[in-house]
Amino acid sequence: MTPPPSSAPFDRGLSAQQAADALARAGKNELTAQTRVSMLRVLLRQFTGLLVLILIAAAGIAFALGEVIDTIAIGMVVVLNGLLGFVQEWRAENALEALKSMLATTATVVRDGREQVIDTRDIVPGDLVIVEAGDRIPADLDIMIAVQLRVDESVLTGESLPVSKAVDGENSQLFMGTSVVAGRGEGQVSATGGATKFGQIADLSGSVGEKYTQLQVKLGGLARELGSAAIAVSALVVALGLWNGHPLVETFMTGLSLAVALVPEGLPAVVTITLALGASAMARRNALARRLQAVETLGAASVICTDKTGTLTENKMTAARIWAAGKDYDVTGTGYDPTGHIELGGVPVRAVDDADLADLLRAAITCNHAHIDHQDGGWNMVGEPTEGALVSLAYKGWVALPDPNNRIAEIPFNSDRKRMSILARDNDRCHLFAKGAPEQMLDVSTHIRTAKGTVKLTASRRAAVHATYDAMTKDGLRVIAIADRIVTDGHTPHTEEDMEFLGLVGMIDPPRPEVRAAISGARTAGIRVIMITGDAPGTARAIALQLKLPVDLVVTGAEVEDMSDAALTKAVAQNVLFARTSPHHKMRIVEALQAQNQIVAMTGDGVNDAPALKRADIGIAMGIRGTDVSKDAADLVLLDDNFSTIVRAISEGRRQFDNVRKFVRYLLSSNAGEVVAIVANILIGGPLIFLATQILWMNLVTDGVTAVALGMEKATPGQMQRPPRAKQAPFVGRTGLILILCFGAYTGTASLFVFYHFLEAGPDVARTAAFCAMIFFEKFSVFAFRSSHLPCSRIGWFSNRFLILALATMIGAQMAAVYWPPLQTLLHTTALGWEHWGVIAALTLPLLIVPEAIKFWRIARVKA
Repeated sequence: MTPPPSSAPFDRGLSAQQAADALARAGKNELTAQTRVSMLRVLLRQFTGLLVLILIAAAGIAFALGEVIDTIAIGMVVVLNGLLGFVQEWRAENALEALKSMLATTATVVRDGREQVIDTRDIVPGDLVIVEAGDRIPADLDIMIAVQLRVDESVLTGESLPVSKAVDGENSQLFMGTSVVAGRGEGQVSATGGATKFGQIADLSGSVGEKYTQLQVKLGGLARELGSAAIAVSALVVALGLWNGHPLVETFMTGLSLAVALVPEGLPAVVTITLALGASAMARRNALARRLQAVETLGAASVICTDKTGTLTENKMTAARIWAAGKDYDVTGTGYDPTGHIELGGVPVRAVDDADLADLLRAAITCNHAHIDHQDGGWNMVGEPTEGALVSLAYKGWVALPDPNNRIAEIPFNSDRKRMSILARDNDRCHLFAKGAPEQMLDVSTHIRTAKGTVKLTASRRAAVHATYDAMTKDGLRVIAIADRIVTDGHTPHTEEDMEFLGLVGMIDPPRPEVRAAISGARTAGIRVIMITGDAPGTARAIALQLKLPVDLVVTGAEVEDMSDAALTKAVAQNVLFARTSPHHKMRIVEALQAQNQIVAMTGDGVNDAPALKRADIGIAMGIRGTDVSKDAADLVLLDDNFSTIVRAISEGRRQFDNVRKFVRYLLSSNAGEVVAIVANILIGGPLIFLATQILWMNLVTDGVTAVALGMEKATPGQMQRPPRAKQAPFVGRTGLILILCFGAYTGTASLFVFYHFLEAGPDVARTAAFCAMIFFEKFSVFAFRSSHLPCSRIGWFSNRFLILALATMIGAQMAAVYWPPLQTLLHTTALGWEHWGVIAALTLPLLIVPEAIKFWRIARVKA
């Protein structure tokens, strides 16, 4: 047993001038890939959608023709849409800034011969950095001194077990972003910022191009189709009007009116408002959408690729099983919280009741440097996870805590010996307590504790230990062996020999308690869950078994490296688990799934997950233990690191998509009616049935408000029992097209009837009547779009209070448009009498009765 080595050769460190020069050369120790998006960029990208560009073009045409009111009306909706999107996305960016906690803010360095605490951004290559248990490594370091140094590298590798570090060999480097869990070390900085391994993986995520969500793709395609149709039809109408000798301004305004009628101007604003409301609802449930479309895309996910460590598991090593004196003990409770107990045959047992258990627990907690504390309503552990698990285990067994002053000497752990020992006084005697890998502990043991007491460690008894050890490892447990021996002279050096083998402790990083139900919910919704981890295959398979995640094939990262694209595509089609993977492997796996037209969600918390998070259709990062890089690459951040939040987000995403599709169909059916009325009226040759300002009022004001309320419909019953929608599934669909054509044909024809029925009273009266008729038709037809198969009497006519409020408000607004002089002037309307409202009401009634009757008939036919 020897004291730790001196750090004298490296006492001086850099001078202040050397550090300043190095900082000028290398730059700040920060990741440039995490540059924050500017406010201007977030604002400008709100005005890049095709529908928005069409609206801007329409406003330009109206302005050129001197139609100031039309220009203002269109401009207002463009600005409103842009501001709504900007506010939501900027709020998400600011929330992420508050979440950033990956890199330490300060670090201890040696400069000018003395220790100093400096900002990590000021660390430079050549600096001498001192790290201890609990510290986060601020840069890449070459180790100069290592005293029992063990580091958690899971954020880089996904491996949940800490790595022992030494001055020489393959583990002689420390990497930025990893955490010291035990021991102490000093190292010289070899790389900072983007040049570190951490930074290189961040650059890999930055190399992944911009992606578009399924909603963006579908709405983009719809916008292109509508835009092309609007331009073509409007051009045809203008050409026909000029050919027939109509005035230029009137002809252009007719064409503009038709374009305005065909394009649902309110769609961008309605989509933005609906998604913003959905994103706000998810934020209240601990899921922060960095972009509005993120939650909707998760609703379409067909595969969730998830990291294991810290995502499916607690990232807290827990003792689960004990084998001592030939007896098998089970341990309850998870994490470092000592709540729980040790059971023998299902009966709780304490150290005072079982001398064999007491000796094992006393050795485990004495040969230990970790400690747990109760702070802020929870238990925190400082030290190596394995040792923390043993401390918690000792608490559960109610063993007396050792006095630190009783420790005499230590033989530290290293990767060759794979064990450590503590010489300590215990009552009137001294003990050499040891723990380590079972093989190494058996090598130094000559006796073993049994139910009959201490006996010789014979070959058969060694075989029994090996059998127990193998059984534990097959269950995915990491196994630690415990031994001790009585020392007669505590003042002279001692070696690990003639030990008494006390038993085995099996540990595991346990699954989060809510994850099993979350995975079950995802599978019920037709979503596959694939574990992709840097951990060992056996450990990963054991966790999958506990989570009831089916695994028929286990593939390691090395095997992925050797696989062709075709072989990998075949593998991902099975119930597969990936172990020992690297960031590059994760990206290949995601790409192989996407090649099968799967919509892929990827969860993770480490920098090693960031490239795949960005490559996936939707990346989901952990907000608490997630790295800055992973959160910057993600579309959705789970503020509570709770996997079950994903299932709630899937449900919310499906609800959002269903509602977006509902109001898109609704808006298109409303616009179809306007187009039918306008085109038919042009062919008839009568006066304009609708003016441009009236069409804008219908599309931007009354339809928009009603559509937003429709977007707040509750989830359709059974939506989480159906499979995800296909990636190539049409957005409107055949059913939607039939609805649009039917409603468009009826409302357009009925409006024409109202117009010509009252035309003898003058164009202003007839136009106002047709205008009001179309408003009423559109408002009351919304009930038919609340569900594609359930009648309103089943889901409740008044179950969507927002829709009833919107309907009442818009009817009131239309009354004001007809009877309030300022709006009469703006919209060119005149007061109507009871005879006009009677005809409108009679033609509105079928829009309520017929859809309900058809849905009841369909339900009856299915039951028959």
